[in-house]
Amino acid sequence: MIGIIVLAVVGLVLLFPVVMTRLAKRKLAQLERAKATIASHEARLAAEGRARNTIVPAEHGLLPAGDMVLDGEPDPEETAALAAAKAGDWRPAAAYLTAEATADLRWLRQRELARLAAEDDGWLRAWRAERPQDPTAALLHADALVYLAWNIRTGARANQVTREQFEAFHRVLLEAEEAALAAVALAPDDDPNPWVVQTSIAMGLNWSNDRFRELWAELVKRDPHHWSAHSRALQYWCDKWHGSHELMHGFIDGAIDAAPAGSLLAPIKLEAYFEQFGQDGEKLTAWKRPEVGAALDAALADLAAADPDHPRAGYARGWLAYALTRAGRPTEALEQYRALGRVIPQPFTNFKDPRQAFVDLRVAAVQGAVAEAKKKA
Repeated sequence: MIGIIVLAVVGLVLLFPVVMTRLAKRKLAQLERAKATIASHEARLAAEGRARNTIVPAEHGLLPAGDMVLDGEPDPEETAALAAAKAGDWRPAAAYLTAEATADLRWLRQRELARLAAEDDGWLRAWRAERPQDPTAALLHADALVYLAWNIRTGARANQVTREQFEAFHRVLLEAEEAALAAVALAPDDDPNPWVVQTSIAMGLNWSNDRFRELWAELVKRDPHHWSAHSRALQYWCDKWHGSHELMHGFIDGAIDAAPAGSLLAPIKLEAYFEQFGQDGEKLTAWKRPEVGAALDAALADLAAADPDHPRAGYARGWLAYALTRAGRPTEALEQYRALGRVIPQPFTNFKDPRQAFVDLRVAAVQGAVAEAKKKA
């Protein structure tokens, strides 16, 4: 009898883990089903919310989001230059980059070609081998190295970048610095772009503020209102890199005060507030502060004075559309959304889903503008 009891107890002991494992698996399966149900429910609610919170774009002078393109997509001439470079022919790229234009526009044209060279530089090496003293190729080489370095580092925060990535990042940036100095030696003395390329190098290699100021003095001596240079320098002076909110705002305020009307430097002030509010974790109501309102008015005036074909007009309108919507000025924001045409620019391109971010804020602007119109009627 005792033996039977012992066997029964042993059996229960042995069976217990099996039973508990089965129960645990059953509970886990139930939990997973519950999570899936909740996720499905939340997705449905979000979809219903979007369906309610929608507009008919054409009724408000707007294009459907599906017909719009993200800023930075190349124009036909740039597309041809990129295609030829991918096929190994550098000559269309050389012609595209040396066509008569302002220094800032030449810098803008270089962007996609430099990105391409960071991934595949066979065509650029062929260009440099055939024309070793070509200043355009030398500058493109330096810029491509900068892109390569940042590709290695990635856009992650410092605590998410590995030691190996940082070491490679710094090594390639040091190569870029040497290439930039070589580009300076080959370029005409009044060309600011070999100095512009060094702004990103300075940020990545942690140049001191004094050393950066020396670089900046050389740059603005050649082009005091170079748009790209100011946009890049803003990043150097922001709190998350090598400055502070005070230094960042002091830098851009001084640049705006010194610039002629229509330079489109004033909208960069809105980007400065975006940096500040993001870094400090501010609520969206921060965009309704009086100082932001003053910056918006200055940016609107700068845009009104600018050449309609200014290559940075889309940037200005994008930041105005965003900030005016956040600031509770939807009717003015709607004017900017209309003027953007088919382009989705910054700051929307900074978001994980640019198109959805653009659509959501544009809907808010339209609905706000409609409500304001009803109040006035």
